[in-house]
Amino acid sequence: MTKQDDGGKRPPSMTDVARAAGVSAQTVSRVLSDHPNVQATTRAKVMAAVAQLDYRRNNAARMLSSGRSRTLGVVTLRTSFYTRAAVTSGIERAAQEAGYAVSTATTASLDTSAIEAALSRLTDQGVEGIILAVPLIHSSPRLEQLTRATPTLTIDGSRTDATEVVAVDQSLAARLATRHLLDLGHETVWHIAGPEEWLEAASRRDGWRATLEAAGRAAPPPLEGDWSPASGHRNGLVLGRIRDVTAVFVASDEMAFGVVRALHELGRRVPDDVSVVGVDDIELAAYCSPPLTTVAQPFAQMGELAVAHLLRYITAPEAVPAPALVEPRLVVRASTAPARGPGVRDADSPGRHG
Repeated sequence: MTKQDDGGKRPPSMTDVARAAGVSAQTVSRVLSDHPNVQATTRAKVMAAVAQLDYRRNNAARMLSSGRSRTLGVVTLRTSFYTRAAVTSGIERAAQEAGYAVSTATTASLDTSAIEAALSRLTDQGVEGIILAVPLIHSSPRLEQLTRATPTLTIDGSRTDATEVVAVDQSLAARLATRHLLDLGHETVWHIAGPEEWLEAASRRDGWRATLEAAGRAAPPPLEGDWSPASGHRNGLVLGRIRDVTAVFVASDEMAFGVVRALHELGRRVPDDVSVVGVDDIELAAYCSPPLTTVAQPFAQMGELAVAHLLRYITAPEAVPAPALVEPRLVVRASTAPARGPGVRDADSPGRHG
């Protein structure tokens, strides 16, 4: 038996697989490299031997023999936010289904030099393609060089001259949220935006403002958070003290949770006094109190599309498809309600104070 066990025996080799299958090592290599000119019966025998011996092909050896690592790289921000983890999970699942491994390089900031360093780490590993899961605010000659050298795709709408794009229509997400609140009879909609340097935040802010302007409503001054519940809570304490605030569009669910908490602390009831809409539809959104109305982003679909587009880009970089825009979806729950008349609000909301 060649399978490694507690006795410290060596792991099985390609030669061991060949011997067990009754074929040559070259045939085993052709099967594992998905070579088309291998008979089905031979392929089945080899794969049975691979399973029997629990053979794991060495990545370095595979690269030497085929020139391919069958590994995709992902650059992501080092953060605890659910949305980043959900996107990465979707990518990993889709890559695995396509027969690829995923190597992740995290960056602590959105600084161009930090993204350059993360890209360099992945290219040094020999990845076949890279997914940039961070907003690329500014490009640089080095970034352009790196993304030309390795097929690269971004999934937040940003791009360099050499990258392909898969993105959610963030402006539409904001329009869906704002229109929903206006349709409920609210005079205007306040907004707590994400960080100014994030393209997603800018697109949502623009969509919110454009929807209000199209409806002939004045856009109140937006407040800015940092995607965290704490920043939502801080801004919620500000909005909760403004008597005329009856509807708030918050740029993420996690910030919206903080807003709901702040309003509760101030005696402002959701949705009786203030309706709140978030973005993302993370798992907790359906279980907060009250359940949060939000605009769902299809994280799993984003991962699948990103991997599919990147693999096409790797195969035929000269035939880059058009950017793929994924449409978000409004999910109505209990945190929004029709606006109430001014007299009713004033008489029935003792928690309101200017």
